[in-house]
Amino acid sequence: MTDGKVLSVNVGVARPNPAKRSGGLTGIDKLPVDHPVDVRAPGPKTTGRHSGVVGDPIGDVKHHGGDDQAVYAYSREDYDWWEASLGRSLPNGWFGENLTTVGLDLNATQIGEIWRVGDVLELQPTFGRIPCATFQAKMGEKKWLKRFSEAARTGTYLRVITPGPLLVGDPIEIVHRPARSIGVSEAFDIYMHRSEELSRLLDASALPEDLREEIEKRLARG
Repeated sequence: MTDGKVLSVNVGVARPNPAKRSGGLTGIDKLPVDHPVDVRAPGPKTTGRHSGVVGDPIGDVKHHGGDDQAVYAYSREDYDWWEASLGRSLPNGWFGENLTTVGLDLNATQIGEIWRVGDVLELQPTFGRIPCATFQAKMGEKKWLKRFSEAARTGTYLRVITPGPLLVGDPIEIVHRPARSIGVSEAFDIYMHRSEELSRLLDASALPEDLREEIEKRLARG
């Protein structure tokens, strides 16, 4: 049973980062492509191949990319919500996602479920997108980081379980759901705004290890 499909595959173009006075590049500007792209696990965040999408650049390798953020997905439905809220057009790829979906509720996506995309590629949601200054500069909206965080329509980062090609029109099927987990959107909202519920995030066994360690330290401090 198909749960959604790939509406757009987007690959970045390295450009100067306007959010950093010291210079540096960003790959947040992503453009749709109409050919298959290869997706594989990139390895560790700072020392690996950075993006899971072959040919997709990442500027800030300390905070972006790596196995737990190998691919970023955002839904056309959430874009439509933002278009109505902001009164402006937001084309696929504008938020810097590699994969624009349609027909799949990313806000209800469970950390640790597994998507089969096309015939081979398998991806696993890990956590929502925590907005940064580069995203603020890209959007040019006042208080954008706060607004994005409060809406909790974060899209989801994904790790690569089985490598394979990614192509526009590929069906997305959820082939595994964990017995215990939490939705990506709710997990993000708890992490950002509801610290009294932080322990609930530890139920998600597929939570990135560095995030798990951070949460455990926060809980230990009380």
